[in-house]
Amino acid sequence: MNARVTPDRQVVIVGSGPAGLTAALYAARANLRPLLVEGLDAGGQLMLTTMVENWPGFRDGIMGPDLMTEMRAQAQRFGTEILESTITKVDLQNRPFTLTLADGKAITTEALIIATGASARWLEIGSDRKLSGHGVSTCATCDGYFFKGKPIAVVGGGDSALEEANYLTKFASKVTLVHRRDALRGSKIMQDKAFANPKIEFVWNSAVTDVRDVSKGEVTAIEVQNLLSGAVTEIPLEGLFIAIGHTPNTKLFEGQIDLDATGYIVTHEGTRTNVPGVFAAGDVQDRVYRQAVTAAGSGCMAAIDAERYLESLPHHGEAI
Repeated sequence: MNARVTPDRQVVIVGSGPAGLTAALYAARANLRPLLVEGLDAGGQLMLTTMVENWPGFRDGIMGPDLMTEMRAQAQRFGTEILESTITKVDLQNRPFTLTLADGKAITTEALIIATGASARWLEIGSDRKLSGHGVSTCATCDGYFFKGKPIAVVGGGDSALEEANYLTKFASKVTLVHRRDALRGSKIMQDKAFANPKIEFVWNSAVTDVRDVSKGEVTAIEVQNLLSGAVTEIPLEGLFIAIGHTPNTKLFEGQIDLDATGYIVTHEGTRTNVPGVFAAGDVQDRVYRQAVTAAGSGCMAAIDAERYLESLPHHGEAI
């Protein structure tokens, strides 16, 4: 009888946003002694936001970085070990799973929770990222409330852009939708809804080339160029929402687990992937809600799923 290879860890979590840290908290409280590998963007997208007012329990809101600091400390309090590093290679075809760190060190684990998130696509004009959290946002549900009675713009032409534009009319005095083409890409029902909304104005065949902050720190206008004529105009407003899609951070797992056509991890029966012992939580597998609180909820689910998986193994309970 061949001796079983003893893994370094029972469970490793990759990613340190709300999903990863919640998974770490629950795994630690289950005495699984989890290792969390932070990744390149420690803390996730909330590190780029200012005031978070829709996180339950903080009626006056909490700054995004402060919330992530608290979640990190809470996970550590219960025994999570946090490693400030990145994973550069994974082997999920053999057991235990092998994860290779940036320094070349290999870690083996019985179970893996992937919480690497999805990155919002930016315009890549410099000023959009510079003013992120100061009038520029990639999440209408998160930040729309801050623009009550203010003129804003949305960039994009797909379902996400149309949904955000319609949603933002609940708050904004006017929503200008800027699209690179002369026709929208979204579904007909979403287009009809947007065209029927009197608070939405369309700017066709155009691209945002700059975000102005005359007030030094807050958005005051956008510069828009017509892609046919080359003419440049300035549109005064106080907020810009970029809705040109998200890119799931799953390149590391290509060929290892099932991904859908757009790169999101496919999960079933909760957070399980097609590889037993590998689980996914948060925006890396959620292309619908993309909220911090739903990411945290799925992180909890992933930890519970991992715990039950470990309990089902014939050697569970042996020292690791």
